[in-house]
Amino acid sequence: MNIGLIGNGNLALYLLQMINVENKIEGQIISILGRNESRRKKIENTYNINFFTNFDEFIHSSIDLVIEVATVDTAKQYTKDILKNNKDIIVGSVGALKESDFVQEITRIALDNNKYIYLPSGAIGGLDLLQAANSLGGLRKVSITTVKSPLSLGKENTNKEEVLFEGSAAEAIDKFPKNVNVALILSLAGIGVESTKTFVKVNPDIDNNIHIINAEGSFGEMEIKIKNNPMPNNPKTSYLAALSIISTLKNIHNNIKIG
Repeated sequence: MNIGLIGNGNLALYLLQMINVENKIEGQIISILGRNESRRKKIENTYNINFFTNFDEFIHSSIDLVIEVATVDTAKQYTKDILKNNKDIIVGSVGALKESDFVQEITRIALDNNKYIYLPSGAIGGLDLLQAANSLGGLRKVSITTVKSPLSLGKENTNKEEVLFEGSAAEAIDKFPKNVNVALILSLAGIGVESTKTFVKVNPDIDNNIHIINAEGSFGEMEIKIKNNPMPNNPKTSYLAALSIISTLKNIHNNIKIG
């Protein structure tokens, strides 16, 4: 499997290390689309790949699948064209799927081209349970509380725990686009972006990322608490979010699907 990568930040470099250097999956990243020209030569030489700044050149390289780990705006800009060029895509910036019209459009394009859109679970779990609980419309309430350090949320002057946000997942992804992708993926698996209650808290006494998920419905009740270590050199991103992309890649061609 030949992989194209969009983004050249810390998460992209982690994937390059795991895939091209440590060979953690069957396949290689052969092309990368980025904007940081200062990293170009080092990335090309270190990981033996082609660095593109032009999308058309990137998408017409010999790639089978694209991983997007850039920004919400980048995902919205390129997802449709990636699918139209007969490439599957793993969307890391799931906040791009906040608008239902956009989701419907890329779903139609994927169906027309017999392609797949993969959404990694990110830094949380329980998505399979939510999907099962809502399979017949029996899911009534879903909420997520995200607690992060001041460094993660850009609130270095905070000296006590406080609530920074309370509202819907749709509002949260606009206010914290780099911190609450989990709320968006949770809402897609459950009852939607407007109905998923989201809380964001800052706590100066922690150095990990905490997510607490609560759900109620005809199935019963669920509560999951996840404590994630942040990625090295990137406190805004949970390490599990990076691992979920690796897991998605490993499971793409599995003949046995769990959940």
